[in-house]
This record gives sequence, C-alpha cells and structure tokens, in this order.
Amino acid sequence: MVRVRAAVLPAVGSPLEITEIDLPEPGPGQVRVRLAAAGVCHSDLSLSDGTMRVPVPAVLGHEGAGTVVSVGEGVTHVAPGDGVVLNWAPSCGSCHACGLGEVWLCGNALKGAGAVYARRADGTDLHPGLNVAAFAEETVVAAGCVLPVPDGVPLTDAALLGCAVLTGYGAVHHAARVREGETVAVFGAGGVGLATLQAARIAGAARIVAVDVSPAKEGLARAAGATEYVVASDATARDIRGLTGGQGVDVAVECVGRAVTIRAAWESTRRGGRTTVVGIGGKDQQVTFNALELFHWGRTLSGCVYGNADPAVDLPVLAEHVRAGRLDLTGLVTDRIGLDGIPAAFENMLAGKGGRALVVF
Repeated sequence: MVRVRAAVLPAVGSPLEITEIDLPEPGPGQVRVRLAAAGVCHSDLSLSDGTMRVPVPAVLGHEGAGTVVSVGEGVTHVAPGDGVVLNWAPSCGSCHACGLGEVWLCGNALKGAGAVYARRADGTDLHPGLNVAAFAEETVVAAGCVLPVPDGVPLTDAALLGCAVLTGYGAVHHAARVREGETVAVFGAGGVGLATLQAARIAGAARIVAVDVSPAKEGLARAAGATEYVVASDATARDIRGLTGGQGVDVAVECVGRAVTIRAAWESTRRGGRTTVVGIGGKDQQVTFNALELFHWGRTLSGCVYGNADPAVDLPVLAEHVRAGRLDLTGLVTDRIGLDGIPAAFENMLAGKGGRALVVF
C-alpha cells in the first residue's frame, strides 16, 4: 500500500474533501501512475452535482498525465519511467460498437468506474471516477487506461490531450467534419471550446465565430483562432446570421450542454448546415423542434461522445500538430492550481470564468 493525497467526493452534491487515501500495488493488467497534472473538466462538476451518475465515495478527475511507477503482470506496452496519458474511456474491442469501429461508444468503457480501487485512511472503499481517479498524487488504473505520451509533448501539457483537446479536435474533424473554407460557430469558450476553436483553425475554416456569456473571454477565444466574438444573448442566432450575410454558419459546435445553447447553435446554422453537440446537459434540459422546421431547414443535428475519437489513433496526430506549432496546449490553461484549488475551479466553471484549470502536482 502507498498513501497519497486525493480529492474525494464523499457523496453526490457534497463538497470535495482533500484527504489521504491508500492505494494498493497494481494487480495483473494494472498500472500505477504518479500524476504530473490533471485538468479540471466540466464533466467532473457534472459528476459531483449528480448531472452524471458516479458510484460514491469516489476520487474524481479524468483528464491527466503522469509517469508509470510500476506495472502488474501482463502489462507490456508501458514500463516504469514511461510518461503516459490517461484514457478514461478504454474500448473493450469486443462489444457491438467496437465491432462497428465506433470505439468511442464502447458499451464496456466505464465498467471499471464501479469497482473499488482504493480506500480512505479509515478503510472506506473508494471508486475511481470515470475509471482513472486523476485528482490524486497517484492512481492505479487498468492497462487500457494508459497510452504513451507522444514524443515532443511536455508531460504536464499532455494531460489536456486526455479529454479537452481530444474532444474538441474530434468534434471538428470526426463528428462535424469541418472542411477547408467553411464557416464555424463554437458555443462556449471553456477548455473544450478553446480546443474546438483551435481545431477549426487547423481544419482551415474561413471564419470562426466564438460565443460565450463572458465578454472577458474574447482574448482567449481570438488567440485560439476565433475571427469574431459574440457575447451570448437572446439574439445570439440572429447576430451570427448577421455576420454571415443572413445565411448562418456551415457548422455550429455546442460545448455547453444547455437546451437554450443547443437551440441557438441549431438556429445559427444555414440551411443544410450541421450542428454538433459536445456539451453534457442534464435530463431536465429539453430541446424542442417542430416538424416543419426540420423539413424546411434540412439541418443535421448530432451528438458527439469523446470527440468520436480513437485515442490510440488520434494522440499521435495531435502530437504532430503540437510539434508543428499548430496546436497550443498551454494557451488552453488559465489557472495552474494544486489539489486544494479544485473546489474554487468548480466555482469558476459555474460562473463561466476562465478556460482550463490545471492541477499541477
């Protein structure tokens, strides 16, 4: 056993507790990782408040990178000393979705989240939130949850590849399939939204409109690739259509997960345009359409899970963009914090402040 500090969610809706936990040595097919950094994602907030279900008590955190400390029997693709990115949704390779090549929809990806992986100092069982429990100095995960950090990517920055960047890049390149010269609107300028803006720029979008409730994020959005910035209001869709000669954008990517934002993204796209929903909303967020508008506008509305990406395939592609200077990972980070700073990072997300907060160990 090894004792480390971690951010524990004792119950849904309760504040996080920064405390010590006991980790076992890795068993067969497991890997122990010392975290270098972990991003604070809106999905962690959704897990803590019950929007998404998670077995509790749990250690949250699903976007991280670190160094392999030890490996269990049968693990051969990484070794102690290797830098790794945590993959919170490892595909099983045998379910129906995996058989179709849609590994991001793997039906068994989150099986590990229900297991007991560690204990509090008082002996209470702990679950790994979204499989990897990255809000801790160290973690023990299944071998499928670690991928080698590609060459040329600093270990701390690599944490962002595990969720925000992979999701934003995949939303643009896999789900929406943005083509060179198209116009794109991105709703939400948090960590995933900023990554989506960069991905749209990499894809060669001619005009990129960033939308957010906060005027203070305009500089971040423009640095990521936005050519226009719209402060969200009841007139957002009309404003975007005004910027595009009344037509609307070719593609809208919604990174917020609210009914009003999804509806605005839909209304911002041209006839025949595509709207991709990345944000995770609650069941109470009901979006309605009438039958006539579905026919008349001919738009496509689609969901997007984990960027519709295959991490093993896409991480080397993202690394090449980093090495070439096309993808700026540090530009996504607005706050570098310790474990104690996670609750404040949650509050900032609720208030719509900043981009990505990064826990640096």
